Amino acid sequence: MTYTPPPSFTTRPTLQGTFGMSASTHWLATASAQAVLERGGNAFDAAVAGAFVLHVVEPHLNGPGGDMTGVFATAEEPGRPVVLMGQGPAPAAATREHYLAEGLELVPGAGALAAAVPAAVDAWLLLLRDHGTWDLGDVLAFAIGYARDGHPVLGRVGATIAAVADLFTEHWPTSAALWMPEGRPPREGEVIRNEVYARVLTSLVDAGTDAATRAERIDAARREWRTGLVAQASAAFVATPHRHSSGLDHAGVLTVEDFAGFEAGYEEATTLEFRGHTIAKTGPWGQGPALLQTLAILDGFDDDRLDPSTALGAHTILEAQKLAIADREAYYGDADVPLEYLLSAEYAATRRALITDEASHAFRPGSVPGRTPFTPPLRTDYTPPALVGGGGFAGVGEPTVSRSGETRGDTCHIDVVDAAGNMVSATPSGGWLQSSPTIPELGFCLGSRLQMTWLEDGAPSTLAPGRRPRTTLTPTLILRDGSPVVALGSPGGDQQDQWQLLYILRTIVGGYTPQQAIDAPSLHTTSIPGSFWPRTWEPGGAVVEDRLGEDVIADLERRGHVVTRAGDWSLGRLSAVARDHGTGVLSAAANPRGAQGYAAGR
Repeated sequence: MTYTPPPSFTTRPTLQGTFGMSASTHWLATASAQAVLERGGNAFDAAVAGAFVLHVVEPHLNGPGGDMTGVFATAEEPGRPVVLMGQGPAPAAATREHYLAEGLELVPGAGALAAAVPAAVDAWLLLLRDHGTWDLGDVLAFAIGYARDGHPVLGRVGATIAAVADLFTEHWPTSAALWMPEGRPPREGEVIRNEVYARVLTSLVDAGTDAATRAERIDAARREWRTGLVAQASAAFVATPHRHSSGLDHAGVLTVEDFAGFEAGYEEATTLEFRGHTIAKTGPWGQGPALLQTLAILDGFDDDRLDPSTALGAHTILEAQKLAIADREAYYGDADVPLEYLLSAEYAATRRALITDEASHAFRPGSVPGRTPFTPPLRTDYTPPALVGGGGFAGVGEPTVSRSGETRGDTCHIDVVDAAGNMVSATPSGGWLQSSPTIPELGFCLGSRLQMTWLEDGAPSTLAPGRRPRTTLTPTLILRDGSPVVALGSPGGDQQDQWQLLYILRTIVGGYTPQQAIDAPSLHTTSIPGSFWPRTWEPGGAVVEDRLGEDVIADLERRGHVVTRAGDWSLGRLSAVARDHGTGVLSAAANPRGAQGYAAGR
């Protein structure tokens, strides 16, 4: 059997050039990043500029109160992929005992008790200081302009606000004041402004006015972020109880000291060799190594079983993902994780042997010597005790893909490569406008990443002060012959790496171009415990785009997969940039689904 050939038609071209390429989940962020390249900035200047624009133009998908992770390589050290760690930890008072005493069984999906220490802004400023070339004011000018002067709002922003309008009106009046100033959600294309946030960004620039060097000016902004208005206003605001997804009112526990005690940083990437390529991901405090485990399992199969467009390939891929993600739940966290063993060829062989012709409906973590795997509560549905008998809460979790396949949004992503060979892939998220009440002095709210921790004792991802939640944010860098060749990523919560896996298989094994791989039919498993509140799962669940074909879908159902059809164009929001280090040719591609992502370059 041969690999399914790529379609002759693509929704957009794979862009090619030699100057620089940018791709992201919103055209304004892509254009801003490309404008930085055009004016002499490097890939890191461009990525930071674009990321701050994403905070403004996709506020339902990310915000400055959230988090981010990135993977990058520099032209000076092309063979060394580095993780930009922008995931804040649990506050000092975020103990499981406190949450249990509040009557909680799960960390809420919305409200300040779900907030880790905000980390995205500090991480972006760190990257700019160490690897960029521009001054902070020039980089932030794009975001400040869109916040102060306005931008045409996405229809999805208005739809998100409409979904939580009652929550805002009844329980979160500060959010209603910012996002519904006329008593209604904004209409698509209407120009909206966030002048308060523009002033916050300007204050970061002003903090370094008297500093002598560019680096000192950026460090002054970082100190202002961690100790000034943002930290003080956040801590004061969350001390007042407000409605959470539990259906109850709780006060947050984040303090000024939590802000001051955190700094973003760098880490060595976790890597795996696959078909002549090095795949680089975060450590196991993120879900990234589960993609590497999946590749290690699949690497032992023939190419025909690595084709997502066939029934055999789709089945094999879904089954491998279930096994790897079960290990994610059992072993991953900001703890001592036996990653070398989990990524070994010997262990992958034992997992591969579990894949049969039938779909598994079981939760099957592997056996690691000396370790007891954690089994999370395997709920197929959940209603908080306070909401039993009626009522609801519309502002929960991440605005990600529903089981029906409907994409309501799902985080952001940006990739940039420049002519010198600097390359960065980054996924900013959290702090979306529906995650907790708006802090009026700041024009944004806190994130909700702690919902990825458990209140059960003994898990590698149990809630604990100072411990990072096991984030879903998982950008990818691919290297070949010691140089970065692809920066790739997607929003999508638990689906992020599942959709990226299809891109990797189709480009490396199937020979697809970037745009062909992004356009091709997508699928993912829901037969895994969800990372987002209320953390349910669907045994045997598989979500597919209808374009996969009637025969393939029927075959999956015969094998026992519980298939949900998602429509023709609904799954995945991937973007990518690439570089051929032999010729210097750069390329870029972006997702057509949702008519929002865009790539640019020349």
